[in-house]
Amino acid sequence: MGRAVAAQVAASPGVRKTIALDQEPVDLPDVTYRKADIRDPALAEQLADIDVIVHTDLDTSLDTEASARTAWNVRGAQTVLTAAAAAGVGRVVLVTSAMVYGALPDNPVPLPEDAPLRAIPDGSLVADYLEIEQLAERAPKAHPGLAVTVVRPAALAGPGVDTVFTRHFEAPRLLMVKDTEPCWQFCHVDDLASALVQAAIGEIDGQINVASDGWLSQQQVEELSGLRRMELPEALALGAAERLHRLRLTPAPATDLQYVMHPWAVSTDRLKATGWEPGYTNTEAFQELLLEIHGHHAALARRLGKKDAATTLGAAGATVALVGTAALVRRARKKRRGA
Repeated sequence: MGRAVAAQVAASPGVRKTIALDQEPVDLPDVTYRKADIRDPALAEQLADIDVIVHTDLDTSLDTEASARTAWNVRGAQTVLTAAAAAGVGRVVLVTSAMVYGALPDNPVPLPEDAPLRAIPDGSLVADYLEIEQLAERAPKAHPGLAVTVVRPAALAGPGVDTVFTRHFEAPRLLMVKDTEPCWQFCHVDDLASALVQAAIGEIDGQINVASDGWLSQQQVEELSGLRRMELPEALALGAAERLHRLRLTPAPATDLQYVMHPWAVSTDRLKATGWEPGYTNTEAFQELLLEIHGHHAALARRLGKKDAATTLGAAGATVALVGTAALVRRARKKRRGA
């Protein structure tokens, strides 16, 4: 994401100089590389000649240990904001997610930028986003002269994206909680990059959403993916997900299931009012997601190796996966009792 933003900024008229801050060398046309660790308190020394910072260095991996991921994400954002204020930087652009709104049955469709943030801070990546949002809200008050823009993308799709949502579509069947009706909205990484550039150059204050126009129904994603659904009662689905996460058999907490149960599609009116337009439709972004996950297999966000996939996700598909999951729970319980 950082490389994509830097390349687009460098090609934008009116930009005098584009600097890439990273610990690893960056080789891009018209971009100056400057070695820096964005969690180093001495970062301010590297920012003396910078007007705007676009901070994209987030760890969103499902495989990173939670405390290490949070330390990376929250400390990084905090250090960037503090260093920017100390160096006299005018604006910092941060990335979170539309997930901060929470997915609830009474959500308006679509959600505007001023909708309350009702996500549950459960120690997952969503909790990191909520902490970053709090830092962004406090920073201009603590550092007069520093403007902060927060960009909230919908479910990301495109090259290199690996999230709880991409893994949802790696399952042999799509988990569907009975009596719920999700709406699927995506944001291609190229559209997120162009939105970040717009936020930086267009000097947009506050919060903006970024996504493809509209959304897809559950039936539409099933038709596009060719996957069939597996319906479970809410209590069973949430209970199994909670137990599996507690036993560390799946990386995603049970609360993440809310995002495949209830709507959290967002309005992009504020960003589009600046002249920005998405380059991808939801259908096109979703098709990119399907291409990216081809050959991968997952169950409840836990990615399976080839051997696991062959034995667990074979001919019986989701039914075998569910039985296998129940067996893992029973085995873990027996070990605990034996201990």
